[in-house]
Amino acid sequence: MTLPFELPAEDRALSPHTGYTRPHWEAAADGLLHAAWRWATPGGALLDLPGPPSASGVRSDGLEGYARTFLAAAFRVAGADGEDPHGWLERYADGLAAGTLTPGRDDAESWPLIRDHTVFGQPMVESASVAIGLRLTRPWLWDRLDGDVQDRAEAWLRDALRHTPAANNWYLFPYSVAGFLESVGRGDAETAAARARAQDLMEGWYRGDGWYSDGDGRAFDHYNGWALHLYPVLDAHLSGDGVLLDHYGARLREHLEGFSLMFGGDGAPMYFGRSLAYRFAAGAAVGIGAVSGHTPLAPGVSRRLLSGSLRYFLERGAGGDDGLLSLGWHGPHAATLQRYSGPASPYWASKAFVSLLAPADHPLWTAPEGAAPSEGPDRVLALPAPGLLLQSTGADGVVRLHNHGSDHVHPHMAESADEQDPHYARFAYSTVSGPTSALNTADNHLAVVVGGVRGVRRRIQPLGAGHGEGWGWAASAYRPVFTGRQPVPGLRVESVTVVRGRHELRVHRVVGAPPGARIEQTGWATAPDGPVVSALHGLHGWDTREEVRAPEGTAWTRWAVVPRLVGDAAGTVLVAALASLTAEAGPTALDTVVSGVNVDGDTVEVAWAEDGAVTRVSFGRAAKAARAATPVAAPVAVAVSVSVEHGER
Repeated sequence: MTLPFELPAEDRALSPHTGYTRPHWEAAADGLLHAAWRWATPGGALLDLPGPPSASGVRSDGLEGYARTFLAAAFRVAGADGEDPHGWLERYADGLAAGTLTPGRDDAESWPLIRDHTVFGQPMVESASVAIGLRLTRPWLWDRLDGDVQDRAEAWLRDALRHTPAANNWYLFPYSVAGFLESVGRGDAETAAARARAQDLMEGWYRGDGWYSDGDGRAFDHYNGWALHLYPVLDAHLSGDGVLLDHYGARLREHLEGFSLMFGGDGAPMYFGRSLAYRFAAGAAVGIGAVSGHTPLAPGVSRRLLSGSLRYFLERGAGGDDGLLSLGWHGPHAATLQRYSGPASPYWASKAFVSLLAPADHPLWTAPEGAAPSEGPDRVLALPAPGLLLQSTGADGVVRLHNHGSDHVHPHMAESADEQDPHYARFAYSTVSGPTSALNTADNHLAVVVGGVRGVRRRIQPLGAGHGEGWGWAASAYRPVFTGRQPVPGLRVESVTVVRGRHELRVHRVVGAPPGARIEQTGWATAPDGPVVSALHGLHGWDTREEVRAPEGTAWTRWAVVPRLVGDAAGTVLVAALASLTAEAGPTALDTVVSGVNVDGDTVEVAWAEDGAVTRVSFGRAAKAARAATPVAAPVAVAVSVSVEHGER
């Protein structure tokens, strides 16, 4: 595809995988900025990009355009030690002066006021980008402003410290504002309190394995990288606070051990969680890891992941014909969005340009590009803390994420089928396929059907995860909820995914299903004649197999098909199936992969034809000694345990 702006010639000697080097990143930043600034107001305070407004309104969207593009410009100029060939900082200085002159006024330039997240909160989000941009460019922008403009900017920013954020990563926005104010000698008890509050919350949200929950509960997604790790590590790096940098940096290093596997061989990040329109912002954690030195990745591998992701989206139409990042994934895609998404929202992708803070002679840019973790041998990695299981296959570069722990349902929230979120509720996600929409048949789902209504997976109870040589597993339970009817008392679904190679063994025990209930297991949603192939094969407990249509498609295809197994579910039943998603040519049929299945009560044994290995999955009713290769986490919501073994018979 022809790019909407010009990039330098590829350098396949230094970057054999992507051809991209540091000048490509600078040119990409400049190209995106030039396109966005065509839509600036005369004073430069708002960038009113074309498109439908967000729930926050047009004025807030215009501030979003200013603030998020300012991040890209700030990383671009600060990384070049103040060199600013396109005069970006002069534009942002003018916009700052115009936007803060009469904030809250309904005119062509004034910025909206920052208020509580429940009233008019989006400006608080943008205040962090403004503050970080000013902090990064202090010698060339802030220090050259008139004193009254500085005072007005401080007054506007301070409202972020005086109002209530949303109960999640939003607390890092006043944290970032306070960090800037302290860096320019304007700190006080108010800034100290904002920073202490955020740091305390971060300690409570940290779950281990390098993962934070995005607020109370179990919300694990890309916000770990582009918010929960990025803000505190960048703040500590800029302030030179070695104690904080070591503290947060150690967690970032551990996070990147697993997260680095969430990029496919084609450069695509994992399609999972909310705000996916931010696209290559998924590389922000990789970038700040390289810049700060807190990363387990070799410099050439970090660049491979960063450049692979940037190139992936630029070549697939994310910038359209005019260079503006669209609301979607490749191009525009409504099902990717949330209510808060507005025309400038995708410019949080600017966070990936944090990599430019590494100067031109940094190993991030000078080391030869290395292979991504997904481009080597097949890998399986369990992340027990978030309840995720990663599975990559080197032959096709596909990475799959099996979700047994992230639900984005906060503890105070009631479970409602009407609020199902396809970006969290499904059992599996990948780098080459997206979930079907909430209005189509759900892919990668185990549905209990009662009275013709399909149950929805909302709150997830993780039951453990682990891995061995070439295989891994994860388990969870949930209580189905239904649209238009009460939950069924005592009904629950207990689920285990075991992976090896490209194959996924999916075992479920359904408990408490009423008479007449049915169960449905779906596989991956793919294009009917595309290069990526989905397969689903029943091993035990299924009556029929069929193909169902998803006319609204996915982020990869306008129209999709989903394989589905159907069976009876009255009382307690145990079912097993084999699934596969692959881009390999001529994959082996799934009905030849397993040589035998034995079910005895609540235990299923599966023998693999390739090597005679046996996988045994057992369900129990109480916390008992685990027979698994990795300890099983204690149950939380229901008294159920799972044990998984794999090896020779």
